Amino acid sequence: MVDAMPAVARLQVAPSGPGLSRLVFGTWRLLDDEAGATPEAIVARLEACVDLGVTTIDTAEVYGRYEVEERLGVAFQSRAGLREKLQIVTKCGIYVPVPRHPERTIAHYNTTRERIVKSAEKSLKLLGTDRIDLLLIHRPDWLTPADETAAGLERLLEDGKILSAGVSNYSVAQFETLQSRLSRPLVTNQIELSLLERGPLGDGTLDQCERLRINPMAWSPLGGGRLFGEDEAAVRIRATCEELAPKYGGASIEALAMAWILALPSTPLVVFGTNKLDRIRAAARSAEITLEREDWYRLWQAAAGRRVP
Repeated sequence: MVDAMPAVARLQVAPSGPGLSRLVFGTWRLLDDEAGATPEAIVARLEACVDLGVTTIDTAEVYGRYEVEERLGVAFQSRAGLREKLQIVTKCGIYVPVPRHPERTIAHYNTTRERIVKSAEKSLKLLGTDRIDLLLIHRPDWLTPADETAAGLERLLEDGKILSAGVSNYSVAQFETLQSRLSRPLVTNQIELSLLERGPLGDGTLDQCERLRINPMAWSPLGGGRLFGEDEAAVRIRATCEELAPKYGGASIEALAMAWILALPSTPLVVFGTNKLDRIRAAARSAEITLEREDWYRLWQAAAGRRVP
């Protein structure tokens, strides 16, 4: 008899924030495989996640050339009660030329009040839901004043269309500036963080999250797939993971790479994406792993190609 895998933990991402699962299912590449983009296939992946305790899904208005939210909405409609088992995180603010939006001639950011409200209302409609658990500003918009962005978020919060707000890819200064214009706290900053992207360890973003007692969200935990490429750092990391695997119950490379992020004191949530059920289960194993301190540094050293200073 095989023991059931423990459910992934859920935590409150800020003193006033929502409860989200420690591992988050990302939908950036949900439509990469058309055979796996049917409502039935999407439901199968989401239900597998729920069974493992991965109850939070991460999406964005721009994902899949503006089609992912719509596909998720169709999947929710096809399986009664599924939406109520999930927390939805979505993002707005990136606009690129696509056939369904021929009026856009160049990729750009727009986080004006009007645009944020319009985008969130569209997301609600496409997802077929009455609220978004967490809305993130996808990228800092260099041309919109913080007052304007804050006004859009405040409107959505007041109307109950979003339950909480945060940002993605913001620097410490950008986060603090937007927060200074809001009456309610931002609850997270979703940032790129992995063994192959270690900048947040020293740029202050993780320190800010820890100081404010908010949990960051880490996207691209496998370096956008680079961890399995032939980059010298990736080769070193994989070799180190293979050496460590027996110590951690035969853990996969991806599970150890994600456990490396989960070990950080700011308690990040890790956003992972895959269209394969077996890889969802493998990724969920990362939540069971507590890396020993020296093993965490072994992986850091493998990634950096040098010992710590």
